[in-house]
Amino acid sequence: MNKKLQKILALLDEHYPDTVCYLEHETDWQLLFATILSAQCTDERVNMVTKDLYVKYKSLEDFASADIAELEQDIRSTGFFRMKAQHIKEAAAELLSRFGGKVPCSIEELTTLPGVGRKTANVIRSHVYREPSIVVDTHVKRISKLLGLTDTLDPEKAEFELMKILPKDHWISWNTQIIKHGRTICKSGRPDCANCFLKEVCEHGSKV
Repeated sequence: MNKKLQKILALLDEHYPDTVCYLEHETDWQLLFATILSAQCTDERVNMVTKDLYVKYKSLEDFASADIAELEQDIRSTGFFRMKAQHIKEAAAELLSRFGGKVPCSIEELTTLPGVGRKTANVIRSHVYREPSIVVDTHVKRISKLLGLTDTLDPEKAEFELMKILPKDHWISWNTQIIKHGRTICKSGRPDCANCFLKEVCEHGSKV
């Protein structure tokens, strides 16, 4: 690991010491469905929706047997609600029929579920099973490139590029730390480079 990356990781650990999941949940399947809902939607909006959603639908059985039109309306404000409702209903049924009602751990099994790609699978692996995984969302994709650690905006390519250079003990924290950084300092379209603690080790910030 080069000195630049060491410095970046040390600064992130100093400023954002807590590894947290921003999607509120109590069970593995609640996190799975919340992550499906989070596509093209803010975590804040998802948390507002799931607060009532998980009171109305208390189990996988409730979701699997849900009236699809009603479920669509329940999640409408998260966007792409028809596709998300279908994925959640089908995923609930498959979790019951194929996995005994438990969300699987392996990325191979997770990505066989409707609506689950590598990002969603890695959220589950990170926050349910604490398996070292790199979640590439919009913040990670954008800021990793600005820092000069990746040279792509393709999420899957970025994931594998980061896997090659980040130590495994920082795979989980990288996502949560970069999300926090993206929400507070390095905001999309208006990064506050002047007040960024990563400025001197950032390819973009050092040129500003």
